[in-house]
Amino acid sequence: MNVLFVLTSHDKLGDTGNKTGFWVEEFAAPYYTLVDKGVTITVATPKGGKAPIDPTSASADAQTEDTERFDRDEEAQKLINNTVKLDTLKAEDFDAVFYPGGHGPLWDLSEDKTSKALIEAFNKQEKTIAFVCHAPAALKNVKNENGEPLVKGKKVTGFTNTEEEAVQLTKVVPFLVEDMLKENGGTYSKAADWEVHVVKDGNLITGQNPASSNKVAELLYETLK
Repeated sequence: MNVLFVLTSHDKLGDTGNKTGFWVEEFAAPYYTLVDKGVTITVATPKGGKAPIDPTSASADAQTEDTERFDRDEEAQKLINNTVKLDTLKAEDFDAVFYPGGHGPLWDLSEDKTSKALIEAFNKQEKTIAFVCHAPAALKNVKNENGEPLVKGKKVTGFTNTEEEAVQLTKVVPFLVEDMLKENGGTYSKAADWEVHVVKDGNLITGQNPASSNKVAELLYETLK
């Protein structure tokens, strides 16, 4: 079983002067959930090379068993430091695709034409497409086969407006994930802030926040069996 992980290449948090990137836990938890079951994982970014880690996600209070395992895992770190360039890959070569979050995807993956085409190809091939937290940003311009937004009429979730307010980045981000999913016609649902909430609709799986990343990966694995 081959699963493609797509990470952001974007490392600037708007005009704040602070850094962003992908959220370590949202990579690590799904990575180990799948790797431990024998799944082969390829990691790609729009630019290739080293994927930027959001420094906040590497701070002491954001650590979990999975992030601590990642910190000790040279093989996993090698994947992060040497990601494949997204435009060299084809959906045909993978069984599913998974997008971890972090704030980075709001800037690059939301507008990236290669990513958009790739998600559309996975969807056309009826393969699982999964996203967690801010990663549903990558669905912003993705269309279904009728040329309508892919999320239209589908049950979805993603980082909530109130969670964005809690981290005080509402005025920094280019758009709010919850608002975008609703504007694109998605049937959006959420749990309380920071609670686990994952929604599956057909081949589309979305998770609300970092706490939901493990469950997204478990559901993704169920679809591969």
